[in-house]
Amino acid sequence: MKNLKTSLKLVILLILFSCNKEIEDKNNNKLNVLFIMTDDLNCDLGYYGHPQVISPNIDRLASQGVVFENAHIQYPLCGPSRASFMTGMYSDQTMHTKLNVDIRTTIPDVVTIGQRFRQQNYRSVRIGKIFHYDNPGSIGSSSSDDIYTWDYTINPWGRDKEEEYKINTLTPRQYGGTLSWLQADGKDEEQTDGIVASEAIEQLDKFSKSGQNFFLAVGFYKPHTPFVAPKKYFDMYEKEKMVIPYTGIGEEYLKSIPYPAARSIRIKKNQIKLNLKSNEDLSQEIKEAYYATISFMDVQIGRVLNKLKKTGLDKNTIIVFSSDHGYHLGEHGHWQKQTLFDKSTRVPLIFSGPGIERGKTTKSPVELIDIYPTLMELTGIKSPDHVVGKSLVPIFNDTDFRVRNSALTRLNVMDNSGNGYSIKSERYRLTKWGENGELGYELYDHMYDKNELINLVNDSKYLLILDSLKKEIDLRIENARLKPSGLGRQFEQRTYNRIKYTPGDIYDANGKRIYFKPSNE
Repeated sequence: MKNLKTSLKLVILLILFSCNKEIEDKNNNKLNVLFIMTDDLNCDLGYYGHPQVISPNIDRLASQGVVFENAHIQYPLCGPSRASFMTGMYSDQTMHTKLNVDIRTTIPDVVTIGQRFRQQNYRSVRIGKIFHYDNPGSIGSSSSDDIYTWDYTINPWGRDKEEEYKINTLTPRQYGGTLSWLQADGKDEEQTDGIVASEAIEQLDKFSKSGQNFFLAVGFYKPHTPFVAPKKYFDMYEKEKMVIPYTGIGEEYLKSIPYPAARSIRIKKNQIKLNLKSNEDLSQEIKEAYYATISFMDVQIGRVLNKLKKTGLDKNTIIVFSSDHGYHLGEHGHWQKQTLFDKSTRVPLIFSGPGIERGKTTKSPVELIDIYPTLMELTGIKSPDHVVGKSLVPIFNDTDFRVRNSALTRLNVMDNSGNGYSIKSERYRLTKWGENGELGYELYDHMYDKNELINLVNDSKYLLILDSLKKEIDLRIENARLKPSGLGRQFEQRTYNRIKYTPGDIYDANGKRIYFKPSNE
């Protein structure tokens, strides 16, 4: 009898061990996610057809997956855009249109991408910038991060922060909101984005040994201003070959578009001088710095991708690569973002990994809020009810498939001169200013005008197209304003300003700067 009991115990233990082993194997067969987000990166990349930009690692990633050529953000500003794609909702639903808004102050019950993975026993890790950061002001801190999204976080601080006082800038001691740049000394690994890559490599090494499923969000701070990169990346480009677009910057052009659109491209007064041919040398220097920073960041991305492959995790990991919004480099006489033109709304978007065919490209209009439900479908996890984005998996299988007819972007111009919405289909862009269009419309035909310089709103040949697109944009806006089911509470946004310090400067007891550390020290 005793032997029988012992035998039964052994059988039960073997069954339990077998069951646990099956669960363990099942967990290890889940797909992991490497989510690479950049800051202020437009589509000036080799794989996207740019003749100058050197981006071999991003190009390699693109060749190994599906490239979306018509991907657009939902708000052309860091904070609101990131709140949208991390929750799968439009800015009217997240209640975010400004910087320095903590996501839980407006939608406290929302389940973010990383939070959903945590709920499914994934390890959710953030390195660098995913939610809004005052870049570079808050580097080294958690800034406007969301503690519910992550199991743990890493906030790199590099030589670029320590040597901020050396940076060239259009406005003294302002680096994030204005154009600024520096050919830096030292090695890649000393810069903040170099440290981002090193930390990501370390995390991948740990995951390869532990077998823990992961959602690893790697947020690079570049090519956001200041455009800082080691000197060798500037040497990859010839400043004199930087082309500055001067078409569409005169008063006649400004009169051809609605007032809010004109304000959006002329609101930064310190940049207007860059429209003058007499300042072309300065404009070329700044554009060269932007491209040098892209190439620097590309190398850091390559380091992470190489580690992923070296560990063997590439066989079981979905890679997503994108940017929080696009970027102007003189187009329409404007630099940086916050417009409803293609240069500001369009971003690179690449998916790669197991089950995703290689070397495919699609022109289907997609939105960054589609990342959330796409990752959920790829990993076999149910999306929360509040997610209004659409899964892009059908496009992986058929690049001609359309999940929607157009991509929607919203903007409130900084001086509150107008609230606008814009839709981009495969061929057309329609922008509506004012609640009922009372501030004007813009219509562009990308078949003939990819630079969006000829407003066709009064062209009789486009009346039927205009009427059709007006109906579509009104419907898109109406749906984007609906409160999603299952979202929970919604509140108006509350913003705050952060005080920023440049290392080496000295301030008096009332916070007034009384000493500027000289750049030659």
